[in-house]
Amino acid sequence: MQKKIRCCTSVFVLFLFFFSGGLYANDLNDLFEQVERLKLERSGYVLGAVLNNGQMKIAAANPVDITSKDTFKFKDKNLYVVVQKTSNRVLVMYEQFKAASQQEIQSLIGDLYMSFDDPTVLAHDKVIYWAYKEKGKITSKEFDTARQEKKKLTILATVKCISDINIMEKSEEPYKGDIYYIISSDPILKLFQDQLQSNRM
Repeated sequence: MQKKIRCCTSVFVLFLFFFSGGLYANDLNDLFEQVERLKLERSGYVLGAVLNNGQMKIAAANPVDITSKDTFKFKDKNLYVVVQKTSNRVLVMYEQFKAASQQEIQSLIGDLYMSFDDPTVLAHDKVIYWAYKEKGKITSKEFDTARQEKKKLTILATVKCISDINIMEKSEEPYKGDIYYIISSDPILKLFQDQLQSNRM
């Protein structure tokens, strides 16, 4: 786990160097709508979108404790969803698997590729990022160009996947590892937090 943290930290620092989470709107609802248009979806839930009636029933039946009184969290099968209370809009989605086999990890990665296509960044065969601007996914070519020219790219939302073990390398030895992915928008989370702090002052 320590090795994974060190590896992911170095990649994440590099990632942040080239990406800037600039706000696209002053109003949180406008920002939610921009993110919703990206259609980052898992199991019928869309980042930034309002829960429908069926999803609200699932949320009520499967609550998960959370420290913030301004959000609620629930689990739908393996998927965890964090939602803003006042708007019922999706803030974060994630799944995490412990002691998954390499075959199970590769199956999950294949599913993510089917959903989000080729990633923006693939590092050390353990870390994958899909990054999005307002008009859609940032390609690996755009990222490489920004890195070479030392320019920052604005980013509206990300899908981040991190694995304990190599994702694509095949091994005859059966071994297991932890893997998780998270779908979120740093601009939304920052503005959401800023508004909460402002309201408490």
